[in-house]
Amino acid sequence: MKPNIAVFGKYTYLATIVLWGAITVALLRRAGALRKATVSVLAIYPVAYIWDWYTLDVGIFEIKLRTGIEVAGIPLEEHLFAVVVPALVIAIHENVHGTRADDSG
Repeated sequence: MKPNIAVFGKYTYLATIVLWGAITVALLRRAGALRKATVSVLAIYPVAYIWDWYTLDVGIFEIKLRTGIEVAGIPLEEHLFAVVVPALVIAIHENVHGTRADDSG
C-alpha cells in the first residue's frame, strides 16, 4: 500500500521544494558557501531549464501535485527544483569536504 503524500494537494511539490530549499540554505550557511553555491547554480541553471522544458514538452514525465503556475514554459516548481537540487549537492559537498570559509552571505 502506497502512502498518501498528497497532504498539501496541488501545493505538495511546492511544499516539498520549500522544505528542501530551507535545509539547503541552512547547510550552505553552516559551510559558509552561499556565495559559492549561488555562482554555481547560476551557471548550471540554463542547462537545467532547457532539460526541464524538453523533458516536459516531449512527455517524459508529468507533474501531478503542482500549483499549475508556469513561468517561461515550465512549472514554477521546476524552476525551484533546478535551483535547490544543485545547491543541495554543493551544500552536502561543502559540509563533508569544504573548509569553513568566512562567507556568511
